[in-house]
Amino acid sequence: MASTIANDSDAAPEIPRRRGDSYDDIEPRLATLVSMRHDDPARAALREEIVRRCLPLADHIARRFTGRGETYDDLRQIASLGLVLAVDRFDPGRGANFLAFAVPTIMGEVRRHFRDHTWAVRVPRRIKELKLTLGPAVEALSQRLERPPTAMEVAVELDADLTEVTQALLAANAYRTNSLESPVENSDSDTYTGSVTDTLGDDDPGYGLTEDALTVAPLLVELPDVERAVLRLRFFEGQSQSQIADHLGVSQMHISRTLTRILTGLRDRALGD
Repeated sequence: MASTIANDSDAAPEIPRRRGDSYDDIEPRLATLVSMRHDDPARAALREEIVRRCLPLADHIARRFTGRGETYDDLRQIASLGLVLAVDRFDPGRGANFLAFAVPTIMGEVRRHFRDHTWAVRVPRRIKELKLTLGPAVEALSQRLERPPTAMEVAVELDADLTEVTQALLAANAYRTNSLESPVENSDSDTYTGSVTDTLGDDDPGYGLTEDALTVAPLLVELPDVERAVLRLRFFEGQSQSQIADHLGVSQMHISRTLTRILTGLRDRALGD
């Protein structure tokens, strides 16, 4: 079943009505605009007046899409372009209301901008469009199920292919990339020190662990079975010395001395080699 839940920004916004911004007589002006010849000097002036009078509508829609990684000025420019397209494409002869035509035209232009120009890497158009529906669907399912939904549940909710839903979920990571020059936050003091570049090239502690494992592995093989069992129970199964003692039927003090002797011997042999 397809989801019918929409994001607030994707729903048709309430038209802003302010003093001097009334759109009540826009249709007659648009009818006059359509009837005028394209080379008529008065036509350009009337077209500019109509666009200027409807700019608050473009501003209102642009503000609804802020907070998604694009500046308000850029969104306002895109919305204004959508408004111009709406003015040029509107046909008064069909008897339609201009605002009912302009709102989806402007919002479509803004959404197209997000779909085509704000991704860090190339993502198929179908996956981009599907991603826009994921947020509302996941939110609705989370409230209904009282837990985060699985990819399969999201696919059923959207009546979409599971593979495409999975790709859309992964595609969210491709929407924005961080600069290597972006500051790094100090988790201890909540301050920013240095950049990501400053942290590159450090020694990976994993290499040291690998070297230690390769050094100790043949030494462990040479240990008696009981001593290997003590090390396995203590360091791989996380048992306490008392638990190991109960398991082997000896005292806790005996296990303590055994561990000290084994570890000291391994360290001396590893460093010696």
